[in-house]
Amino acid sequence: MGYLDNSSITVDAILTKRGRELLARNDGSFKITQFALGDDEIDYTLFNENHPNGSQYSGEAIENMPLLEAFPDENNIMLHKLITLPRGTSKLPIVTANVSKITLTIGASTVVNPTTMNFNGSNNMQEPGGYIATIADRRLVTSFQGKGTTAKKYKTMRPFTSTKVSEAVMGSSITLTALNSTSLFGTNTKLLTTLTIEGVDSGARVTIPVEISKQVVANVATQGETGISLA
Repeated sequence: MGYLDNSSITVDAILTKRGRELLARNDGSFKITQFALGDDEIDYTLFNENHPNGSQYSGEAIENMPLLEAFPDENNIMLHKLITLPRGTSKLPIVTANVSKITLTIGASTVVNPTTMNFNGSNNMQEPGGYIATIADRRLVTSFQGKGTTAKKYKTMRPFTSTKVSEAVMGSSITLTALNSTSLFGTNTKLLTTLTIEGVDSGARVTIPVEISKQVVANVATQGETGISLA
């Protein structure tokens, strides 16, 4: 990883492992159909409307900021994607879920139902394209699935190994089941990770903390959710 020379306009693109596999086939299967733009490195607080050299220099500090080279790790790059909203939009879409925190005991399951506020003139609705949910530590769940007509699954492996680091699924709702053994706990009584949910159509996202408890502290059954404590 390094910094790009910002003295000239540069387009820096790299392929993921899957992209390289398709390109190596050389059979026409490699086709770029979608792309995303992001501004992770930009600090907009540096915009200075009172610049001593005039308003044309207000964004000078931002324009001179160094940019990172591209790398295929969704946990560290493209976290803040640029989105296109209908002209006249006065409120940014916000993704919410039926829980603000997920606390699971060993082997327990829950369903997360995301919705989006301020989207297409609606106060609260499910996006037609569904949602992409990413669990930061796939080891902590035995099952992680998206439900609905848009359901898909993506995996991120640790380089040069078959160890799963994170996993993403797509769907209108997300089901996850906690691991059913204590081998990863060691002396810890709980393990922590996060669930990030992003709207496919809006680009809005929310991150929900996930806590896996080593011991059963409560046994709650609510709308099909078992052995969990919801906050």
